[in-house]
Amino acid sequence: MNFSELFVLIIEPSRVQRTIIVNHLKSFGIDNIDEFSDGRSALSAIQLQTPDIVLSSMHLPDMTGTEVVKEMRGDPNLCNITFLLISSETHYRYLEPIRQSGAIAILPKPFTRKELGISLQSTLHYLIDLDTPDEDKTEAFENLKILLVDDSLVSRKYLHQILDNLGIHDITEAVDGAQALNILKQQTFDLIISDYNMPNIDGREMVEYIRTHGEQATIPIMMVTSEQNKSQLAAIQSAGVSALCAKPLSYDMMKKMIEQLVFNNEF
Repeated sequence: MNFSELFVLIIEPSRVQRTIIVNHLKSFGIDNIDEFSDGRSALSAIQLQTPDIVLSSMHLPDMTGTEVVKEMRGDPNLCNITFLLISSETHYRYLEPIRQSGAIAILPKPFTRKELGISLQSTLHYLIDLDTPDEDKTEAFENLKILLVDDSLVSRKYLHQILDNLGIHDITEAVDGAQALNILKQQTFDLIISDYNMPNIDGREMVEYIRTHGEQATIPIMMVTSEQNKSQLAAIQSAGVSALCAKPLSYDMMKKMIEQLVFNNEF
């Protein structure tokens, strides 16, 4: 599979911006493109013909990009479609749900061709792995045991899908750090993938406990978070996290981090 086989759906109210996006896509050899100026028409079209990736602006005439991806993630037929937000929006209230929903990327306006290319490449790799039978995937991935910790069901579903796509099927989920620590008393894992902001026991507190009191004190822990506060991020680093990744996390980056943390011991 290559770029020319991708089917891209664009939701952008500005004709000028749509033209810019289309020209960038065509420069990668992508010609199968549907264009919409509002969210509702786009969602109706997606039900009839499933795109490989949806590129959406944040502010649409009838809804927001956040509402578009929320409806997609809530529909079993659309929940696994990759979603890319292209927006100049910086407000936490709009962007946080996008980060939690498992967008493949958030690109600013204006964005560069290189930035778009990285996101498209990640989508391509996701689709290739999706069509690859388990027996042809990395055998080491198949044997991994992962503990996935996140209080957001939407985020857990997205991360679970990525792991499943990689050929990792032994996945245990926890809704917060407290539940994760209880599970760790009973089971061993090869890797923990966790959010930071969670009720009861957050990601930093969980990491600190594992490193100082846990029976698996050296287990690699990857923190995937939308936290923007620099002092909070520094505290997470000092707690002993193995890798700190920002949401949204692309498919390629997730695969690369798992390979580094588990197989190369780079933490």
